Amino acid sequence: MKKKVLIVVSDYYKDISEALLKSTKKYLNKKTNFKIIKVPGVFEIPVIISKNIKKFDGFVAIGCVIKGKTAHFDLISKSVIDAIMNISIDSKKPVGNSILTCFNYKQALVRKNKGKEAALALNSILYK
Repeated sequence: MKKKVLIVVSDYYKDISEALLKSTKKYLNKKTNFKIIKVPGVFEIPVIISKNIKKFDGFVAIGCVIKGKTAHFDLISKSVIDAIMNISIDSKKPVGNSILTCFNYKQALVRKNKGKEAALALNSILYK
């Protein structure tokens, strides 16, 4: 049976997000129907997932947060990851997490294919 997946992409770092999206789509199960919604930043990802929780079988969160000189990195990263985990547990639906949390842009570039891991994790739950 085909599963429906929503991929929510923060395109704040567009080149990183596009690479993550490409690797996610490459490794999603071929039976999967997916829709993509783009948002400006990672903070908006949990809200979009929550609004669509009943319409999809699973989700992939894609984005990148890079540490700057303020506490913003720590606050946003923890808030978003916690929210995504809570949504997954409360709804009993899988959310593949492909949100990079890096100390610099170079680290993000090295990890731009991590969408594969989110897709494979999602596949392992949806198609077991």
